[in-house]
Amino acid sequence: MINPECQKQDKNIFKRIIGENWEAFKRANPTYAQPQYEEAVWKALHCGSEQGGYTEFRCMNCGVGSRRIAFTCKSCFCLSCAKVYTDEIVSQISKMLRPGMKYRHVVLTIPEQLKSVFYRDRHNGKLLSELMRTGYQCMEEVVGIGVKRKVKTGMIAVLQTHGRSGHYNPHLHILMTSGGVDEEGKEWRELGYLPFETIHKKWQYHFLNMMKKEIPTQKMKQMVDELYRLYPKGFVANINKGEAPEKAKGLAKYLAKYMASPPISVRRIINYDGKTVTYCTTVLKGAYEVVASRKYRQRYIESCGKDPLKCSCCGHEMTLWLIWNPKYGVVYDEEKNIKHGKYERFGAGKGETEVGRVGKGNDGGNGNAVRRSYGVLQISLFPMQI
Repeated sequence: MINPECQKQDKNIFKRIIGENWEAFKRANPTYAQPQYEEAVWKALHCGSEQGGYTEFRCMNCGVGSRRIAFTCKSCFCLSCAKVYTDEIVSQISKMLRPGMKYRHVVLTIPEQLKSVFYRDRHNGKLLSELMRTGYQCMEEVVGIGVKRKVKTGMIAVLQTHGRSGHYNPHLHILMTSGGVDEEGKEWRELGYLPFETIHKKWQYHFLNMMKKEIPTQKMKQMVDELYRLYPKGFVANINKGEAPEKAKGLAKYLAKYMASPPISVRRIINYDGKTVTYCTTVLKGAYEVVASRKYRQRYIESCGKDPLKCSCCGHEMTLWLIWNPKYGVVYDEEKNIKHGKYERFGAGKGETEVGRVGKGNDGGNGNAVRRSYGVLQISLFPMQI
């Protein structure tokens, strides 16, 4: 049962908490006074406002109706956008998984002595990228040992750079098939027993070899030798007992909580008095459904029961008119396209656009129409990394 106090909360409360305390936080933690953090906070604070950019639509039927839709920041730091991002990740992962396939969940960690090395390289990403690649190679070899064949294994590897306490702690969550395809016989080899002892030693071997290769210094070589001496049984690798959830949607949610979950839900925040945040920890139980990725328009219709791109005056669908971004300025201007004769150049007759007659209503209207809209023009402005 949901705590009633958690049901209603100002959706902008997280913005208030960050906005009112960000400067003090930077003074207490100077390492966060950097451009990449400033940008993330600025985007989150201006998410859903016209200051962060917007798309403008206008009705080409009556010439009166218009609507501006502010851009969202699409950042995992923003609680609203992180929820949407998580749902999309769950949908994508569920399509990648195979019904009936058995999966296993493994966590690979790194020794405390080398966390500072990764921390210094955290903005480069090359070392973290190699960490993921090494984790895949290690587990594929372990599965091959388990089935006594050289196999190709299916895996989804997720890199987490922080633990639950918030401290820097790079580690890998790997969801892998319980077996692999024999590269010679092209047959599936089921993994009956996962050799736990082998994982610890193999992970130590692969990881330390990677560190010597990426950082070929005498100091690193000495550190590697010392770590072999300190950990004779290998590095820590946590293997969940049994198998991961069987159904695709369960697996997807199981993995998404490690890779895309927002730091806290807005409805868990009960109160903020300017100094202290009170939040609830109620465990929510219920029925869940994996849904396909939905665009703003569809989500708005489902939430509010009306189409945001339908003209409020005449009911016709509005046309994309203007796109403005705070960094790039105006990136699309339909009025300029019309003035420059863009549509006449594509074979429209005198006084006509390619889809309608300028200055004359298409449905016997009052003559305010510029051109009929047959659909919304969607333009991808910026690549979104997943």
